[in-house]
Amino acid sequence: MSARRPPDRPAFYALRPGGWRDLVTLLHPPYTAWHLSYVAFGAAAAPTVHDDRLAATLLAFFLGVGVSAHALDELTGRPLATRLSDGVLVALAVAGLVGAVAIGVAGTIIVSAGLAVFVVAGAFILMAYNLELFGGRFHSGVWFALAWGAFPALTSYWINAQQLRIQGLLVAAGCFGLSVAQRRLSSPVRELRRRTVGLTGTQELADGTRRELDVAALAAPLDGALRASAAALVLLSVGLLIPRL
Repeated sequence: MSARRPPDRPAFYALRPGGWRDLVTLLHPPYTAWHLSYVAFGAAAAPTVHDDRLAATLLAFFLGVGVSAHALDELTGRPLATRLSDGVLVALAVAGLVGAVAIGVAGTIIVSAGLAVFVVAGAFILMAYNLELFGGRFHSGVWFALAWGAFPALTSYWINAQQLRIQGLLVAAGCFGLSVAQRRLSSPVRELRRRTVGLTGTQELADGTRRELDVAALAAPLDGALRASAAALVLLSVGLLIPRL
């Protein structure tokens, strides 16, 4: 049996607490890049990729998800154990949301009024999910995948195509599935890293080999899969977009 300390950091990408490092950690860099790749996938599926619309959509989701949603998440329970004050987190959450909505409003004026549906839906999902409104009804695995997986891809497809076709819906569905997989990997590793204070057990193989289990050994493959997936999705999205630009 063994009883070892869990990994020191609350996430594999978390830096040492304090100063500018907290801001970097707050952005969840690999996960933000992961979800921005869905924006790229949606654009790549559209008949025409509009550079300016793609750039604006990437910036809007960076502000909405990377900044605002993650600041609200940290404000609730301090899962990343940053030293950012509540005031700073609130300011980041508001600034990110206002910036994302402002980009969306500009898009409704410049590109199409139909974008307003996506702007309203995005703002609602961000608030409902991260603030756990309506009794936490929207803070679930399904809503995580809809909000941070399918929605960025569908929005990006629509703003470039200005219509919904089967390819856009299929890409959104694929991003939904990827987000389901992400959550199923990240939930247990978060529990291991952030809430587990001890773990004991032994794995017995058919050949008689016995392996002592500990938190680090269980967390390593989950972190590795998440790290590799984030990198792979970013590379795929860039590779798909390059010939379209």
